[in-house]
Amino acid sequence: MSYRHIIIALSIFLSETVFPTSSDDSFVVTSTESTKEESSTDSNNIQVNPQIYSMQINANVSNRYARTLITSKVRNLKDKSKETTFSVILPENAFISEFEMEIKGKVYKAYVKEKEEAKKIYQQAVSSGQSAGHVELNARDSKTFTVSVNIEPESKTIFRLVYEELLQRRIGQYELIINIHPGQIVEDLGVHVYINESRPLTFVKTPSLRTGNEISKNDEKLDPSAQIDVINNTAVVNFNPDINQQKTFAEKLGGNKENGLAGQFVVQYDVERDPHGGEVLVRDGYFVHFFAPSELDPLPKHVVFVLDHSGSMSGRKIDQLIEAMQNILPQLKPEDLFNIIRFADDASVWNSVENKFVPVNIISRDYGSLEPHLKEANLPQAAEASNQNIENAKNIVKDKSDMGLTNIIAGLEIGLFLIKRTQEYTPNKYQPLLIFLTDGLPNVGMNSGDEITNTVTKLNSGTTCAPIFSLSFGSGADKSFLQKLSSQNLGFSRHIYEAADASLQLQDFYSTISSPLMSNITFKYVDGVSDVTNVRYPILFQGSELVVAGKTGENSDLLPQVYGTCTTGRVIFNTTRTKPVSSIERLWGYLTVQQILKERETADNKTELTRKALDLALKYSFVTSVSSLVVVKPNQTDAVDSQTAAAKSSPESFGPISVGMPGAPAPNSRSLGVPYSARGSGAWSTRSFSSYPNPFSGASAINGGFSSSNYGPLQVPQFYLPRQPYPVPIFIPTTTTDTSLTQSETLPQWLEELKKNNQRITTPQGSFQLGQKNAVTTRPSCPSTPTNTTGVCTIIFDCPEVFTLLTDINVYLKFFCPLNDYAGVCCPVKQETTPSA
Repeated sequence: MSYRHIIIALSIFLSETVFPTSSDDSFVVTSTESTKEESSTDSNNIQVNPQIYSMQINANVSNRYARTLITSKVRNLKDKSKETTFSVILPENAFISEFEMEIKGKVYKAYVKEKEEAKKIYQQAVSSGQSAGHVELNARDSKTFTVSVNIEPESKTIFRLVYEELLQRRIGQYELIINIHPGQIVEDLGVHVYINESRPLTFVKTPSLRTGNEISKNDEKLDPSAQIDVINNTAVVNFNPDINQQKTFAEKLGGNKENGLAGQFVVQYDVERDPHGGEVLVRDGYFVHFFAPSELDPLPKHVVFVLDHSGSMSGRKIDQLIEAMQNILPQLKPEDLFNIIRFADDASVWNSVENKFVPVNIISRDYGSLEPHLKEANLPQAAEASNQNIENAKNIVKDKSDMGLTNIIAGLEIGLFLIKRTQEYTPNKYQPLLIFLTDGLPNVGMNSGDEITNTVTKLNSGTTCAPIFSLSFGSGADKSFLQKLSSQNLGFSRHIYEAADASLQLQDFYSTISSPLMSNITFKYVDGVSDVTNVRYPILFQGSELVVAGKTGENSDLLPQVYGTCTTGRVIFNTTRTKPVSSIERLWGYLTVQQILKERETADNKTELTRKALDLALKYSFVTSVSSLVVVKPNQTDAVDSQTAAAKSSPESFGPISVGMPGAPAPNSRSLGVPYSARGSGAWSTRSFSSYPNPFSGASAINGGFSSSNYGPLQVPQFYLPRQPYPVPIFIPTTTTDTSLTQSETLPQWLEELKKNNQRITTPQGSFQLGQKNAVTTRPSCPSTPTNTTGVCTIIFDCPEVFTLLTDINVYLKFFCPLNDYAGVCCPVKQETTPSA
């Protein structure tokens, strides 16, 4: 029998709609559910199509760094092959580092490759006549890992995946969130969390199970009753719901009990704090510095609210914005100052004395250079956060009149001017914060998200710069624009989902930034320290933590100092040195890769940053936006019809999904995890996922691996390793619509920017998709075209003859017409076109 190899796809793609409020901090394990035609049960009413008979999730947390192993065991009890799918929704900042599949007693291991190299192998597959296709996805939206395989009759398959993340401290605690969603009742289901920290644990708790779709308060009916054992610096948490408990939890969480538990299991904990300069952990030439001082008073702050008052916010979104302000305003402290700006066609500023919004007439429209004009405009001063002012502000933001276009740049530039003015009047007294609430769809002033970001970043510099925190509303919000805007301006963004818990989402957001403790923070280290992550931070909030890592070189006496400004002025903190409980090299690698990838997003020349990120990703086997994951499985089929395999998405036609943008030239691939050795053709090589370290013994692997303990769940059998060269990968094909234009059909610049940035356009009638050529075939009559004739309403891209006449978005809006959810234009009737009734 002849053999060839194919590479199975490890798909990484967006899945925010599954767990909209908190999937950024969690993962979910799912299985393929059978269709009704395939569903069947045996005499014991056990689903076998296929059946997950064991699912164990083991998380090992040390030095706040979590490595999670997911093991799913599946069996097919039927007399014909069945497909099964293993899927994990990853935390936003997590990296996959190991993956294996055990099929018929053999384990097939994944490899990390540079993305361009994976593409080259794909092209070789095509040129050699093998079945192949290709998928391109945007890494910034990639949160889901999926792999599908066929299970042969009466056989078993085991999936094992490891991913890694640094737990972030928020509101005074670390939180490990695990989404469990097998899609069926699992006979052997368990979650086991092992915590081993360098300082004593102040608490460890497991709140109520959550749906994952909404933030919820504790409910005793959803108490997981997990077993928690804590001894000083260590803890073991076990959650083992039996079949009846899985059904009960499923119903209480609003699901179907026969589909099993579908919710979030959460572990919350914190450690004893050094009240001053934090703790520094040093080991094997690396260090990590955790800084979260506990004895500081909050800084008084100047908060500028910039509110979207455009027509696209009509309906639920403006109601959510009003609700947001009703929740946030009362949390201001008496010593705080605040301004409110709202924008539509233009911007206006709330006058607290007269309790009304005062329009700001911007005549020059020279955005980015409005300061001279704004100085002469005599804009209202910041209001004190008195009870009366807060009540007046709560009432006036309820006004929904005069909603128009979306002039985001006007609102932001005026907001930054008010911050600068207050800082100049009262230097170093107030910590400035700009909170921006919008659906993120600009259509007047500046239409390009990138242009707005660049302009705002340039304005928001120097000693008066302020963190910008963005809250987005609605399913059509341009979240990538807001993430970039906040990221480049010292803040972060958060999306508020249209759900019953919107108020809780808003409270959760504001609670994280309501109490700034320090500003202008700098970490200083001794000479000889190298490869240090970011050492300058604009602000530290109560309940959070700053983390810095680096290499110590030959200097083992590392006692850094931290400089910052608090309520008493400029201060210096000395640190405490603590012995780490495990290696910290991978933590350094994780932080460094994350920082490089963040810098790469906004860099003009990405080549050098791509190379640095890729080198580290390959060294530590991190699957990132510059690396791909592939797994090799022997296929005994002599031939596969490429069209049939592609059309059916056969499990024998898979390949590595591209994650992010191509980078530097392709290096050699590296195996995930521990190096292996192969002994000749078809040799067997020993490789195992060792068990987790016993948290009470302090034992752990040097590179963050899993060492032996009574708590560890698995030993992986020997597995087959293919010889070099690596076999050719087969990719899943993608279906796209060609929306390219000929040279004579060049898009207007404003439309090109919209197409490139958010694929949506905002009009007084609401937000619409730009669509693609021929997306809508119905063409209703419309009264006036740009050529002053009657016409038919078409997708914009289907009417290139008017491109030269649509000089800007305001001209376009005169000829706008809606086509269901798409933005149309009144197009001159062509000879072959007949208007529909």
